[in-house]
Amino acid sequence: MTDDAKLTCHCGSVEIRLTLPNGIENVGRCSCSICSRKYAAYVGVDLGNLEVLKGESDLQEYTFHTHSSKHYFCSVCGIHTHHQSRMTPSKYVVNLSCIEGVKIEDYAGVDYFNGREHPRDAL
Repeated sequence: MTDDAKLTCHCGSVEIRLTLPNGIENVGRCSCSICSRKYAAYVGVDLGNLEVLKGESDLQEYTFHTHSSKHYFCSVCGIHTHHQSRMTPSKYVVNLSCIEGVKIEDYAGVDYFNGREHPRDAL
């Protein structure tokens, strides 16, 4: 079963279509310096399964440390929508809270990935 989902920022300037071949699965959190401050839960999608429908010019990119992960946020409302995964560059990691219809409290107990001690830091 393939599910399409709509992801939006808070103000609605950015709209993204996600293709989730198996629905929402493998939800997690990350303890790295930026993700822990966002306290967001995430789900990964293949690069080809994310399409910006509206507001591409409103998306701003932020990188830090190794600059290998590209974090995108709405320049109007500031909401982080997604980022390209540092661990798996063939995937985007999307902010679960931005997917329409998702109740983030349903994912309060998801496991953390140890981003503070990221395996790619040793490379």
